Amino acid sequence: MNLLRFLSLLCLVLPAWAQSPQPPELAARQYLLLDVSSRQVLAERDADSQAEPASLTKLMTAYLVFNALKEKRLSLQQELPVSQRAWDERKGDPSLMFIDTTMRPKVDELLHGMIVQSGNDASVALAEGVAGTVEQFVALMNRQAQAWGLKNTQFKNVTGMSEPGHYASARDLSVIAARLIQDHPEYYGYYKVREYSFNKIKQGNRNLLLTRDPSVDGLKTGYTDAAGYCLIASAEREFPNGRRRLLTVVLGTASKEARANESQKLLNWGYSAWDALSLYKAGQVISEVEVWKGQAKKVKLGAAQPVFVTVPRGEGAKLQTEVQRTDPLVAPLQKGQRVGSLKVKSAAGALLAERELVVLEPVAEAGVLGRLWDALRLWIK
Repeated sequence: MNLLRFLSLLCLVLPAWAQSPQPPELAARQYLLLDVSSRQVLAERDADSQAEPASLTKLMTAYLVFNALKEKRLSLQQELPVSQRAWDERKGDPSLMFIDTTMRPKVDELLHGMIVQSGNDASVALAEGVAGTVEQFVALMNRQAQAWGLKNTQFKNVTGMSEPGHYASARDLSVIAARLIQDHPEYYGYYKVREYSFNKIKQGNRNLLLTRDPSVDGLKTGYTDAAGYCLIASAEREFPNGRRRLLTVVLGTASKEARANESQKLLNWGYSAWDALSLYKAGQVISEVEVWKGQAKKVKLGAAQPVFVTVPRGEGAKLQTEVQRTDPLVAPLQKGQRVGSLKVKSAAGALLAERELVVLEPVAEAGVLGRLWDALRLWIK
């Protein structure tokens, strides 16, 4: 998959509906509410401003560790050494897993330590296990951010501790979190673990919503003096037309309680004030059009991915769809070949979703006479 398609399919977050319902009043410096299925932003405040991400940084750290696991460069049962640098994270009394240089914890243990306990020491040990040094791992973090087109993110460390030049935005953090959920579902379960014990020290997950809302299954908290109390939370709830996942980013609140309360307000509002509609399934025929110089006279076109859209409650009947094609379509055509786009718009004309229109069934080239005849028809046309 080329980079442009990769970004358009997975990193696209479209503006909210032009006449969207008003979100609740929130006591947060920055926030964003994303419908993960439709990739639409339903509410935001100051979402592109650079801010300290605190331990929300560890989402990117985890993403790259999950990549290493998927690519078999690490295994969950592999033991990793604990360096002096990881041990030195104890200075300043930050969040810790409490590993030391005499230990060789397993990758699985370190992931629990980083995700559930928010351990800075675990983050350093994992980074060194993947890339050799923290500096090399941070370079990987920044390359990944650039590949996703994140304009307001720069990493200087793997933990989120305050450091000049270490920043992210609410929008960029929503992309990282959504990609983690979508690309690594087999590891996402770490984020709903409520407590974890290591070295006879039990620590609870700091995400208070895990115990308050049964639909919440992750993701990460963060705090520094400069960042305030931050939380990225995701919930998945069942509806008559299927399951629906929302994701909130709340930055700069005053307390642990506040970040949980503000995230809960956004989630409840997103589910109650908006409808999620499934317009087309992956591979469903959207249009059937003429083909030139082919063995078949027509070709079926559809979307490679399911087409979801989120609209204000009760507004679904007012949607408009528009198909744009690169005509004329001339054989040979390959299955999955992009030949245009499908646009979904509101009644007022606001663009809500845009997806690639692809060939669903291949069309082989016609014989010499068939090609000549169609060439003549095209010339006359």
